Amino acid sequence: MSSPTGPANGLPVRMPRPRQTGRHRRPEPAVAPEGAPALVLAVPGAPSAASRGIAEEIISIGRSELPGLDARVGFLDGDDATEFPSLSGVLTAVARDRAARAEAARAAGQEVPAPTGPDAVVVPLLAGPDGDLLRRMRQALMDSSAAAELADPLGPHPLLAEGLHVRLSEAGLARADRARLFSVTTAADGIVLATTGGEEAVQAAGITGMLLAARLAVPVMAAALDEEGSVAAIADQLRREGSTQLALAPYLVGPEAAEGLLDTACKEAGCSAADVLGAYPALGKLAVAQYSAALGITLGAAAH
Repeated sequence: MSSPTGPANGLPVRMPRPRQTGRHRRPEPAVAPEGAPALVLAVPGAPSAASRGIAEEIISIGRSELPGLDARVGFLDGDDATEFPSLSGVLTAVARDRAARAEAARAAGQEVPAPTGPDAVVVPLLAGPDGDLLRRMRQALMDSSAAAELADPLGPHPLLAEGLHVRLSEAGLARADRARLFSVTTAADGIVLATTGGEEAVQAAGITGMLLAARLAVPVMAAALDEEGSVAAIADQLRREGSTQLALAPYLVGPEAAEGLLDTACKEAGCSAADVLGAYPALGKLAVAQYSAALGITLGAAAH
């Protein structure tokens, strides 16, 4: 039993840790301000339970990075009559909810400041710029009744290079840590970084590819999954330049790639593949970072 002054039997009392001061103190976590725009994650591709699971996990990480964040998921090819609501439908709901909150506050006699900023910031669930998908997302914004802004895709970014490295190591195609002395007999000596979205997407993937090459100390070249023969051509180039054991690293979150694209590319290139990025934890940080960048603000919880 404990006494009014502390635990019995001489048990130590846990005291709160003093707040660290000076330049080594930890930054206070950012919190979404009241009335901040919603973050709507735009999911491309055919809606499925798998793509919804990826999106919801990324949203969950985003909320932990920025407590109080109103974060939702909208599907580019969704249907509001199903469990996969459309992007335009979710944006319209965001605007409706914002107006309802303001009306409820006025009814309660509270002063309601004029709204500032958009109703929502739409963050594309894309590792890089896919022109066709981004055009369709802009159209969804126009089709909604919300005032919304479209943020940039999640990459290129060093955290995506980290995620690619992790996925390759999970597949036994790269060492988890260059500093370790043991070798992985299946480790690749050349990486095909495969993306979708055409030439602009390939160029953007190449930036992350350079970061991945620095991590692995092997050549990395980007190719277009949705351009016939592109992956095979890059694989041939890597082999001509001396690589003998190739691996394919999908520069994809997952939902944006049509079913079967990766399998076909692996067969054409004659190599094994790592898994897509999926719900790699850094993607939640990047989503919050793109949200804050679109609003022109700096958040301590954004990706570093």
